[in-house]
Amino acid sequence: MTTRRALLQQFACGLAAVTATPLALPAAPALLGLNRKGHVVRGGYVDDDAAAGHALRDGTATLPAGRPERRVAVAIVGGGIGGLSTAWRLDALGLTDWTLLELGARVGGNARSAEYPGLGGQRAPWGAHYLPVPPADAVHVRALCRELGVLGANGEWDERVLCHSPQERLWQHGRWHEGIDPRDAATPEVRRQFARFEQLTAEWRKSGMFRVPSAEGHRVRTEAIRRGGAAAKVARAVQRLDTMSADAWLREQALDAPALRWWVEYGTRDDYGASLQQASAWAAVHYFAARPANEEGPLTWPEGNDYLVRALSQRLSRGRDARGQERLLAHSPVVQLERRGTTWQLDTPRERIVADAVVWAAPLFVLPRVCREVTVPVEIEYAPWVVANLVLDRMPEERGATLAWDNVVYGSASLGYVNAQHQGLGQPRPTQLWTWYHAVTDRPAREARQWLQQQPWSVWRDTIINDLQPAHPDIAERLLRVDVKRWGHAMARPVPRTLARVESLRTWKPAPHLFMAHADLSNLSLFEEAQWHGVQAAVSVVRALR
Repeated sequence: MTTRRALLQQFACGLAAVTATPLALPAAPALLGLNRKGHVVRGGYVDDDAAAGHALRDGTATLPAGRPERRVAVAIVGGGIGGLSTAWRLDALGLTDWTLLELGARVGGNARSAEYPGLGGQRAPWGAHYLPVPPADAVHVRALCRELGVLGANGEWDERVLCHSPQERLWQHGRWHEGIDPRDAATPEVRRQFARFEQLTAEWRKSGMFRVPSAEGHRVRTEAIRRGGAAAKVARAVQRLDTMSADAWLREQALDAPALRWWVEYGTRDDYGASLQQASAWAAVHYFAARPANEEGPLTWPEGNDYLVRALSQRLSRGRDARGQERLLAHSPVVQLERRGTTWQLDTPRERIVADAVVWAAPLFVLPRVCREVTVPVEIEYAPWVVANLVLDRMPEERGATLAWDNVVYGSASLGYVNAQHQGLGQPRPTQLWTWYHAVTDRPAREARQWLQQQPWSVWRDTIINDLQPAHPDIAERLLRVDVKRWGHAMARPVPRTLARVESLRTWKPAPHLFMAHADLSNLSLFEEAQWHGVQAAVSVVRALR
């Protein structure tokens, strides 16, 4: 039997280095914390690529002399879902002469994950951790899922990746409840307000103007305005939602029950990293109305969406460009992007790339930093996040419903934690691995990023303990590690006037043979949005070059 002393020794030695294939901690934690019993909680910050990003921002990135030159048809900048989807679609269209340039050590964007060798190689997400089951009209997402073996030829989903039961639980009124519906012991008035909100959501869903990917909903709305009549009235009401905050809209509708407001804000924080005061009412409604009321799933893996990233990147890595060279290049931030005659020149610390076309699949705010001739026509607000992976020696004390995949604390500033071992099919381990999510919504985004950089790791260790202690009284004694990743620009935040920004970006032509493929174009950081823009960019590139 493994004793607690043996576990502590194991984690002090073998687990001090968290390998994430993408990210790693130093061999010894930079900071240690002692709880009131003298128990050491180890951990630290993982590499967040901030140094490379700030070098691009400040213009201090260097380009060594004597770098080799590579000639390709297409250069893809950014290895998130948008960039990978561009590459995937280019291959399908027969254009295989491309190179993808990734700033970090590994592709994946905010869908990367960590690996814990001391837990038998158990993985846990650093960001996006699930994919809603795509409906029948989600052609590209389903095609990718079929290629990766997640969706069978018969249309059946692999049951191993459909989220197992129990899926969700909520800590409320001193115990865990199944599901995250906060209506436990609710008054008739609170239930009436929930019913009213659900009625409004159903009406918006029925309009067809809220879809994923959102381009289809925008098309339906625009066409309704063109036709006029009753549909145009609905479309104008949808557009009005985008002129106000979610908070203002809920107040206008007399939906002021604290439980309902918490429920709606859980959605805006979950998908957008935004409070009710920050998110537009359109975005709040979109969270609830864009998907079926009773959808199957979601699809999830121990490492979250990094499962899809790794499977896709492995397939893409098998191919070579027209000169037989590797196509996925990590540690390759684009420092300069210039138009030279009929081609583009991309300079990275590793090599110079000369391409006929460029697909920009990195966040839009970076583009003007490296390409002087381009100006982004809109300003996008980016939500800062903190994600922490927690290693516990065993399950802590609790009351009520048993551990679920998603575990949420009612009224908390965090989004709770996901059990990274939930989808495991082998013998369960006594140790626990949880991923804790927190969107920084209590201050303006720019100020929040500066604040994040100033906080010592111990602040997050203590914040997490205080956040979970009501539900798990002995959490401080159970914790062995707290590994923290800061996402300064985690996702585009859909503040009011999102629809106007999306329209400006839709008609934007930045430069000849320069195409965009990032979820920023939708102002929604969702897998489906990023993939859709990647696919559209690939189609545009092939059309332009052929």
